[in-house]
Amino acid sequence: MNEVLRRHAEQQYAEELAALQAVDTRQKPTNWALSPWAVVQYLMGGTLSNGYEVSAKYIGDQRLMEIAVATLTTDRALLLYGVPGTAKSWVSEHLAAAICGDSTLVIQGTAGISEEAIRYGWNYAQLLAKGPSMEALVVSPMMHAMQVGKIARIEELTRIPSDVQDTLITVLSEKHLPIPELNTEVSARKGFNIIATANNRDKGVNELSSALQRRFNTVILPTPASLAKEVEIVEQRVRELGRALELPLEKSAVREIQRVVTIFRELRMGVTLDNKEKLKIPSGTLSTAEAISVMNSGISLSVHFGDGELNVADLASSLIGAVIKDPVQDPIVWREYLETVVKERAGWQDLYRACRELS
Repeated sequence: MNEVLRRHAEQQYAEELAALQAVDTRQKPTNWALSPWAVVQYLMGGTLSNGYEVSAKYIGDQRLMEIAVATLTTDRALLLYGVPGTAKSWVSEHLAAAICGDSTLVIQGTAGISEEAIRYGWNYAQLLAKGPSMEALVVSPMMHAMQVGKIARIEELTRIPSDVQDTLITVLSEKHLPIPELNTEVSARKGFNIIATANNRDKGVNELSSALQRRFNTVILPTPASLAKEVEIVEQRVRELGRALELPLEKSAVREIQRVVTIFRELRMGVTLDNKEKLKIPSGTLSTAEAISVMNSGISLSVHFGDGELNVADLASSLIGAVIKDPVQDPIVWREYLETVVKERAGWQDLYRACRELS
């Protein structure tokens, strides 16, 4: 297990989940491993009554997590909505891990996905040999979640074509999945529900029909409210990923995290943090997730090709790559930002020189 690149949430945080179960005396919905209160505690972190410290998985408004968890106790599905990089998939995985101890029942939305990925498929060798039968049926993650009363996750719901999206309507409304070839159906057990994620910034987005929208309770996950919050999120995730990838987080990295996050926030908002200067906005989203990626890339360069001390030269190429997505418009935006903001900011001359050399 130590050689696995990325463990599932229920494996990585098994100790925390066990500690929460030990002190959780509140009412649990059928087939839930933890009570709704304990699920929120797991997401938000804090000190338990027995002194055990639970790490924060989501750094933001606790009320949003309470609404999300409360939705899953009802017969309505949950849609986590927001711009890319606002921890939708992260929250979805941890919700499933805390509620049913299994975050692996995932359907990844793509433009080429078919109805079979959501409903069920067929083992064609068995189908040809014996005809339609339960043995020839290939169970989808959705069907399995219904059979055992667990949470099914759908990633990037709006990437799925509209006609395939509508396959969900019967499941969400009736809580049954018909199998007309066998003249039978699969009925959902208590505990079954769906968590979907979606954003409206990707190209190729397919809007949800009003019929499907009505069957979801939507929780919008916002970008971090302040610079300090976003720095905290990036630092925490870089530290966690660094442990998994054996890339230690040096003290020097904390200052660079602050600078990267500052650049991302200013370019995202189109204005400097002091509101003194308006800026052009690049075509990319410059999300918190991309800031984490920039930092990990820089740390990797410093560890494997430098002296282990993170410096601006290690960050510059990844930083520029994150900002410049459109080869025509974004270089203009970036050069203007370098000359009018980075160059004039006290203590940022080293970053200016490193980026100027590469730009």
